[in-house]
Amino acid sequence: MRKDLGEQPAVYPMPVLMVAAFDENGKVNVMNAAWGMICDTDKIALFIDEDHKTTKNIRAVKAFTVSIADRDHMAEADFFGIATGNKMADKFERTGFHAVKSGYVNAPVIEEFPVAMECELAEIVETENLHAVVGKIVNVSADEKVLSENGKIDPAKLNALIFDQFQSGYYISGEKVGRAWNAGKDFMKK
Repeated sequence: MRKDLGEQPAVYPMPVLMVAAFDENGKVNVMNAAWGMICDTDKIALFIDEDHKTTKNIRAVKAFTVSIADRDHMAEADFFGIATGNKMADKFERTGFHAVKSGYVNAPVIEEFPVAMECELAEIVETENLHAVVGKIVNVSADEKVLSENGKIDPAKLNALIFDQFQSGYYISGEKVGRAWNAGKDFMKK
């Protein structure tokens, strides 16, 4: 039997994305954003409010990075979602994390997070129902510890955090249960 739960964002899993940008003076700000997704082979869309300090920084410098948060850095990732750079000037510094300037865009790569997409601002889409920051991915960098023997990112090694909007929890991904573009191929024979 199904039960009506009312209006709510019922999507699971959601990524735990760390969006980082410099301000006009080169100061790092990072925010936790679960509402983001790949929107083309070389683009990512972040559905983040225009009032975030990070959004303001992205508008100013036209570049940002998106890192995948992992289990080892859950507390810091959560803190980046709790605290606001609009009110806490030392938000990034409080974690003890380290940032280096991307070699591809004017944005910080947070060294502790294992995977980072380095993006140029492609556009900001603003409508009555949507505020989206779209970035063109110009490079992806990854810590070697999360790479497989074939040189690609291995989800089992990544321990990527995923967000649960139903119970406000964090989980990790990693168990492979099937192969994409293969698990359903028998239905093609009908």
